[in-house]
Amino acid sequence: MENKAFLLVMEEVQRTPEEYWPALLQLIRTFREAITLKPATASFQQGWEEALRGEVHAIETLWEDIDAE
Repeated sequence: MENKAFLLVMEEVQRTPEEYWPALLQLIRTFREAITLKPATASFQQGWEEALRGEVHAIETLWEDIDAE
């Protein structure tokens, strides 16, 4: 990790009013999760293996319990 970047991030956190830290933390976690997703090939491979094992859902059930307005 580049120390200068870390320090700049921490400076920005300190400049942010404390009552917004929970939202900032959630943004950081969401960002990290988004950039650390598996590559598409690995994701496809996993999905293919699940399908071959019969771990599937009928398309009619995919929208159950979703309230559309």
